[in-house]
Amino acid sequence: MLMEKTLKELLEDPRIAEIAKDAISKWDLSKEEFYNWTLQEIADKMGWRNLERGFVRLFENADRGQYYYKLYEQSECAGNPQMENTNIVHFPSDDPEADHRPFIFLVPGGGFVNVWNLTEGWPVARIFNELGYHVFILTYQVGVEGAAVKAMGDTARAFRIIASRKEEFRVDPDRYIICGFSAGGYVVCLWNTEKGYSAFGLPKPQACFPIYPVTSYRIMEAEEWDEENDKDEMALDSVGCTMKEACSSVFEIPEHVQGFPPTALFAAAEDDLVDPEHSKRLAKALSDKGIPCRLEIGPTGGHGFADGVGMCMEGWPERAIRWYEGGAKC
Repeated sequence: MLMEKTLKELLEDPRIAEIAKDAISKWDLSKEEFYNWTLQEIADKMGWRNLERGFVRLFENADRGQYYYKLYEQSECAGNPQMENTNIVHFPSDDPEADHRPFIFLVPGGGFVNVWNLTEGWPVARIFNELGYHVFILTYQVGVEGAAVKAMGDTARAFRIIASRKEEFRVDPDRYIICGFSAGGYVVCLWNTEKGYSAFGLPKPQACFPIYPVTSYRIMEAEEWDEENDKDEMALDSVGCTMKEACSSVFEIPEHVQGFPPTALFAAAEDDLVDPEHSKRLAKALSDKGIPCRLEIGPTGGHGFADGVGMCMEGWPERAIRWYEGGAKC
């Protein structure tokens, strides 16, 4: 039973050596106290309740053979080491009907500083697998200027790889749902603007599931910031321009929704990191344009509820899929 194993034991298993370093990318977890805790202790003390299911599926995929695909060749990474830390991980569903459904492209969050595969990648992918969908999880460039824009290129490269191996993956590369969390939620939203799929000559998603996403720089500009933080520096890190420029450009997502597919948004009212107003403003913009939209804001859960297990948001992946399968109506 994996719940009795420590995070250290699991991440140092040689079967997942390639992806273990990206459990939370750019964070050396071995220096953290919880690295030596069991998954049960982590669940009890930190509230990360569903890590076991993600690890079980990850090991199953590793035992089947290749599951990890780097986005760039070594020669492409010369002078840009951040590109070396990018990849997709393939979580195929055991449901034979998955071959006939869109695949799900999953983008974990992490504030453009990390990528939280451990909580928002592997466990969530397992749930979508059980719902009958093949999944690909993206680890994208973080800790670089204009990280969200660079993530557009990383996403496009990932789709090229998926298309080049479509028979192996048993997917139609033109049919996919894109889902992202927090900063990853911003990535999947930006993907639906002129910076995303249309710029790379790629197909439009069948649906979009932003989970507690950032969507509006105008909301962030209006917020109070402490003296240690700089609004322009944050905007530069995420989209490569000043906060004022971000507010008046394509990076202000609610003002540029014409390319969006049907969209289901999920957030929590108690989120003290990303105001749920980000989700509300995007939902209104979509509704005003007549784009099918579902908005669910739970009363509790805060930021980073991931798959929602053990919280009021539990079951959101099932609700998102049922909404999509039911015709994605407002």
